[in-house]
Amino acid sequence: MFIFETDASAHPGRTDSGGGHTCRTNCESWGFSIGEYHSHGGTSEPSPSLSESSPAESSSSANSNDTWDKDCSDFSSYEEVVEYWNSKGYSRTNDPERLDGGGNAVDDGIPCEAPSDYDTTKINNSPAQLKAIAAVQDEAKGKKAGYAAGLAAGQKGSENNSSVNGSDAYQDGYQNAYEEGYQKGLDQLEKQKVAANNEGYALGEKRDNLSVPPKYASVDALASSFEEGFNQAIAEKDEAKKKEYSALGLKDGKADVLNEPKNVKSIFVNAYKQGYEQGQEELKLMYVQQGYDAAFTMVTYTATKLKQQKYIDWYKEGFTSNKKVAAIAEVAYQSGLDGEPYKVPTEYAKQFISNIMN
Repeated sequence: MFIFETDASAHPGRTDSGGGHTCRTNCESWGFSIGEYHSHGGTSEPSPSLSESSPAESSSSANSNDTWDKDCSDFSSYEEVVEYWNSKGYSRTNDPERLDGGGNAVDDGIPCEAPSDYDTTKINNSPAQLKAIAAVQDEAKGKKAGYAAGLAAGQKGSENNSSVNGSDAYQDGYQNAYEEGYQKGLDQLEKQKVAANNEGYALGEKRDNLSVPPKYASVDALASSFEEGFNQAIAEKDEAKKKEYSALGLKDGKADVLNEPKNVKSIFVNAYKQGYEQGQEELKLMYVQQGYDAAFTMVTYTATKLKQQKYIDWYKEGFTSNKKVAAIAEVAYQSGLDGEPYKVPTEYAKQFISNIMN
């Protein structure tokens, strides 16, 4: 229950220019009679008592007391004080009934004397309420600014930095909203990176010169994604071209016709050369095999009718590499010495017959 002081010399209420006023309510609790005028330090003639007033005056005084010039003692609880204060829209600078300052040396925007544990944010225009309102407003401003800043940073892929100056409420609102905005921006950036990569790839399929569109060039992450897509398409095109030039080189190598490509990328020239060298190797193996096989049909090497010297060299290399012919000759020689008819050894018979038929 809200309790008020009962010291007559200290009870609250508005006073006149003489420092006194007439008691209207709860007079007995203050040691006065209803309608009794008393002073709070000033000097003036007492006003007529209620018994000397007319019925109309008494009625007017009573009605006036119900609607105007309330004292802190007129309320049964502090909640009633606050309800009345709020309903009137009173504040530290708007307090015609002088409820603020009751028992206080300086007006502080708090009517009467609030209990020590009372939440004064419930009191309209109280310092605590104004501070709470300011904190809510600051937090709202911080959230708005933080979200916008975080979103912009996330969309650019910038560093996550939510530091900011301002009140505690502003900083709290800013930092929490910044994180939300930053993540939203990153999500949008990832989608844009996919789009940039696809557009870069499409450009690479059409041409070999890179040109990043302005909408991507202004954001490093998007420019990189566009370039990655472009380079991927170029690499795939180059790989396919390399295979084409390698196959062409292989064909020319087998035909022994060198036709090195000009005015193309060096990687294509190298692919052609590699294919050509492979073709030359296969061509050589063909002539070496011919010489090797010929060794089965003639014991002593006989010059071939091939026109190019390298073909002759390859043919002769194959002939001389056939060591099986020497083994066959040795067997035939021993058979002759022994007076026996020559028979091709079983291990060489199949190959010998095959080469004679070819």
